Amino acid sequence: MKYTALFFIIVLMGCKSKNPKTEPHKFTNALVNETSPYLLQHAHNPVNWNPWNKNTLQQAKTENKLLLISVGYAACHWCHVMEHESFEDSLVAQVMNKNFINIKVDREERPDVDQVYMNAVQLMTGSGGWPLNVIALPDGRPVWGGTYFKKEQWMDVLNKLAKVYIKNPEKLKAHATKLEAGIKSIDVVKLNNNEPVFKKQFITNAVTNWAKQFDYKFGGIQNAPKFMMPNNYHFLLRYAHQNNNKALLDFVNLTLEKIAYGGVFDQIGGGFSRYSVDNKWHVPHFEKMLYDNAQLVSLYADAYLLTKNELYKNVVTETLTYIKNEMTAANSAFYSSLDADSKNYNGTLEEGAFYVWTKTELKQILKADFNIFADYYNVNTYGHWEHDNYVLIRKDNDATIIKKHNITPDLLLEKKTNWKKLLLIARNKRIKPRLDDKTLTSWNAIMIKGYVDAYRVFGNNAYLASAERNATFILNNQLKKDGSLYHNYKSGKSTINGYLEDYAATIEAFIALYENNLDEKWLNAAKDLTNYTFEYFFDNTNKMFYFTSKNDAALVSRSIEYRDNVIPASNSMMAKNLFKLSHYFDDNHYSDTAMSMLNNVKPEMQDYPSGYSNWFDLMLNYTHPYYEVAIVGKNAKQKITTLNKTYIPNKLIAGSTYENNMPLLQNRFNPTHTLIYVCVNKSCKLPVTTTKDAIRLLKK
Repeated sequence: MKYTALFFIIVLMGCKSKNPKTEPHKFTNALVNETSPYLLQHAHNPVNWNPWNKNTLQQAKTENKLLLISVGYAACHWCHVMEHESFEDSLVAQVMNKNFINIKVDREERPDVDQVYMNAVQLMTGSGGWPLNVIALPDGRPVWGGTYFKKEQWMDVLNKLAKVYIKNPEKLKAHATKLEAGIKSIDVVKLNNNEPVFKKQFITNAVTNWAKQFDYKFGGIQNAPKFMMPNNYHFLLRYAHQNNNKALLDFVNLTLEKIAYGGVFDQIGGGFSRYSVDNKWHVPHFEKMLYDNAQLVSLYADAYLLTKNELYKNVVTETLTYIKNEMTAANSAFYSSLDADSKNYNGTLEEGAFYVWTKTELKQILKADFNIFADYYNVNTYGHWEHDNYVLIRKDNDATIIKKHNITPDLLLEKKTNWKKLLLIARNKRIKPRLDDKTLTSWNAIMIKGYVDAYRVFGNNAYLASAERNATFILNNQLKKDGSLYHNYKSGKSTINGYLEDYAATIEAFIALYENNLDEKWLNAAKDLTNYTFEYFFDNTNKMFYFTSKNDAALVSRSIEYRDNVIPASNSMMAKNLFKLSHYFDDNHYSDTAMSMLNNVKPEMQDYPSGYSNWFDLMLNYTHPYYEVAIVGKNAKQKITTLNKTYIPNKLIAGSTYENNMPLLQNRFNPTHTLIYVCVNKSCKLPVTTTKDAIRLLKK
């Protein structure tokens, strides 16, 4: 249902926009005191911008003015466009300053605020996106909203809304009441009192339905733009493997190959952009987000483990090199993003300017190698973007190029290495995209998981060291004395009370660390954070977790995030965490809660499976054997390293090099032998001493 009554109110009133007076207008932009790179981008607009805080909200009530809430993020291209067209314009600023209390919100710092108003805009218009612009009553309840507006549209709407509020505020209040009810209904989750029954056929039916949308030529889903959606393919990879579904596995591999060949993957500097605007993964929306790269590292690492495709290994290696060089601070914190826009040769901000090439440039740099390079990366009609610019994209595999150009594999590898070196030197002479150097706990934790997964698969100790350093950063800087987490870190200061996503992602990362280095402090920290979420986020009536702590200031709605998106929902991550922790600590409360959470969302899962892929991944733990692997003895770490060379997604690992009282390890230490116990639901086979025998038991 769309709440569009406001538009009819405006039309019926017959409001007409009038040009504002042009005399100088005094402005006070309060964003100069903020640390968010996105807010600072707007700190010198002539708009009286304010940050989201209780003082600003109180000011709206005191002055009885409408709130104008504009939400975006530092790497957002269309946010920059609207800023240039409207927020930097003094005439627009006069209208905004006269009639509204103006608030700028960094959606990455305040995902709770963003979600409330995004829900409102989706109810009103049927779609959403950024920039997100909302008009709300002084009490914060929205009455109108949309995304990007041209200057003339924006001024016209603002003038009309200001006039409506003066002449007939009761109509706006009535509309706000209806819209508020709609917002509160969106994320309502009811306790499912039916017996939790999870069957293979339920998942199979969902995947069959999902497959109707697959693009079997370029991979992914048939429509454009195309988002990578790493968790979708992580689940489908696992499902295909565990059910011997070769056709589905082929589709997943097609998708991963096409993404790796595409312009969404930076063929020169490594790392992924956020999404592709076309159906062949060619032209990206050029911003690079930490969370995309982190999850794609995990996905490609597991895909390599299953397929041994060297392309996937190269993707992981080049992406983590990019993360190390461009996204990692001296204190081992990870930055948030690189902007889509960068300055071109004329000094003007332009989307993708840092990444694209002209034929003339490439010929000058590559000289005699240009022709083979142009064939390899399609500097032709297939790779052409706009004007004279090309976004590098592959179409053929190496074997095809080797045969076509009659060269050896070693020579092609040498050429590729040299091409990337030369082009990287040339590209780094350009002005780099702006960096959003704030640190978000949730995104950092997802990156920890990416590094751990890369270590697990490839055995590179530097990857594990990077994960451990960042995890230590979180413990030292983002964990408060009362056991809670901060969400944000910038310029040496930790701020903003943590959201459920911070806890869920950090718990998952810490569990992954423990499974690979056997340091129990990470597992115990995960348990402590879990217990904190039960106390401050848990809704006992429906067995789900709120997105915000009960200590946080109230918004229009206190949401429960349970639908998976580009990042899995915080509730699906928590449910998977609880499932694992219930095994580690033999905790029935954890296991019962995980099962109840999955049962709650089950009625929605088949209709829109791509929005529940992380939940489906959890469901596989119930529909297939799930193994507890306990490895005890002085060589436990070495055996875990060997065991991890085989793709076995339906297992958890507990281990110790000494006598240990953990439920899975208790009374199992042998000073002379390292023993491997393979168990299902606390029922264990006789211990074995070789990983080969353990893998045989796990594959039965």
